[in-house]
Amino acid sequence: MPYARGMDMHMLWYVIAGALILLGLAGTILPALPGLPLVFAGMLLAAWVDGFRLISGWTVGLLALLTLVSIAVDVAATALGAKRVGAGKGAMFGAALGTLVGAFFAIPGLILGPFVGAMIAELLRGRELAHASRVGFGTWIGLALGTALKLALAFAMLGIFVVALLF
Repeated sequence: MPYARGMDMHMLWYVIAGALILLGLAGTILPALPGLPLVFAGMLLAAWVDGFRLISGWTVGLLALLTLVSIAVDVAATALGAKRVGAGKGAMFGAALGTLVGAFFAIPGLILGPFVGAMIAELLRGRELAHASRVGFGTWIGLALGTALKLALAFAMLGIFVVALLF
């Protein structure tokens, strides 16, 4: 019976790892979740449960590096998009707040939230509507590019993980 109990525990750990990976994939789009760090945590947990036999330490290291790259990409893409159109720190905060609020309104909210948030922040600073609109759009483009790059990194990580599992 102890063997069966141990197998049940392994299965529970794998289910938790899978849930972390799925939650992380959702987090690459949803603003309140740390997407790729959750994906990495799930993959690390799965590797640990297996004793790093199928997923080696080198593979885990590569996945960790991709996770760090994703964090840098996320910050840089948003900042560059905003900076390119002359956004202030308030616009960045407004875009982040707009993204969080927009999450409650499904896909349209996630698309419009950052734009509206950055635009309102610029209007509150006394900027003209044309400038605020440019800042909102530039910030949104930066967020969209950052999200696309995070999704690409997430699928690269999944590919590496699956290849390590199978071969």
